[in-house]
Amino acid sequence: MSKIKKVWLTLMVLLVAVGTVACSTKKPSSTADNATPKELKVQFVPSVGANKLEDRAKPLEKLLSKRLGIPVHISMSTDYNGLVEAMKSKQVDVGFLPSDGYIMAHQQGAADLLLQAVRYGIKQPGGQATKKLVNSYRGEILVKRGSAIKRWQDLKGKSISVADVTSDSGYVFPVAELKQRGLDIPKSCKVVTVKGADQAVINVLNGDTDAAFTFEDARNNVKEDIPGIMNKVVPIYFTKQIPNDTISVVPSMSKAFRQKLAKAFIAIGKSKEGKAIIEKVYTHEGYVRAKDSDYDIIRKYNKIVSAIRK
Repeated sequence: MSKIKKVWLTLMVLLVAVGTVACSTKKPSSTADNATPKELKVQFVPSVGANKLEDRAKPLEKLLSKRLGIPVHISMSTDYNGLVEAMKSKQVDVGFLPSDGYIMAHQQGAADLLLQAVRYGIKQPGGQATKKLVNSYRGEILVKRGSAIKRWQDLKGKSISVADVTSDSGYVFPVAELKQRGLDIPKSCKVVTVKGADQAVINVLNGDTDAAFTFEDARNNVKEDIPGIMNKVVPIYFTKQIPNDTISVVPSMSKAFRQKLAKAFIAIGKSKEGKAIIEKVYTHEGYVRAKDSDYDIIRKYNKIVSAIRK
C-alpha cells in the first residue's frame, strides 16, 4: 500500500471516530422537545363548578399564548390526585396546585415549584381585607358569640366542623398545632367533615357544631347572605402562616422556559386584564417567586397529623 493511501485511510478512520463521538454526545431529540414545549397544557382543579371555572380560565389561554409565542390549552381536572397523575405522565405541563397538592406531586417527582400566589391580607378584628398583598394566610377556629368556648382548651369534648384531612387551614394546621399544645382533636372531640368553608361557618351559626376549623376569614364568604355574621360567629384562635397555592411545572421543563413562563405569569398578574381573570378563577391577585423550603412547615405538620391518625 502506498504512503498516500495509508494517509487517506488514517484520515478516514479519524473522521469516523470523531463523528461517532459527536453523535454520542447529543441529547435525544425527545428530551429536548419535552424540555421546551411546542405547546403548553395548563390544568386547574375546580373550586366551583368545573364548567363555570373553565369558562373563567379560558381567556388565560390567549394571554399566555401571546407572551410565550406557542399555543396554550387550559383544562380542568376532577381533583388534585388526577392533576398530579397527569403531570407525572406528562399529559399536563403546568398545574395550579394547593400547597399540600404541590408537596405530594414534588415528592412523587411529578412537579417543581414555579411561582406562589398572592392575595390581599386580612385584618382583625372584623376580618376585612387589606390593600397589602401577602403570600400566606392563616387558619382560624370559629365559635358562636356567647359560646362557653373562649379558648382552644375549651374545645375538649366539643363538636367541630372540619374540612378534608388534607386541607391545611381546615384540618392540618389547627389539628397539628393543638396536638403540640396537648389537645388531640380526633380523640378528644367530635369531628364533623363538611364540604366548603361556608358550610362550616353556617354549622357554627346554627349550632350544628360548637366550632369550626377554616381559613381566615371564611365569614366573608357568607356575609352577603347572612348579614351580621361577623358579629354572630367569632374567631378564638389563629394558626401560624400557611404558604399560598402554587403554580407548578413538570420537572423536565427547561430552566430557560421556566424563566419565560414565570415572567409571563407575573406580568399577567400585574396587568388589568390578567388580574381580572385570575381573581375570578382562584381569587389570586398575582404571583411571586418562591422556593421549595417555604413549604417545609406543611411537611412538618403533615407528619404530626399522620402520627395522630395511626
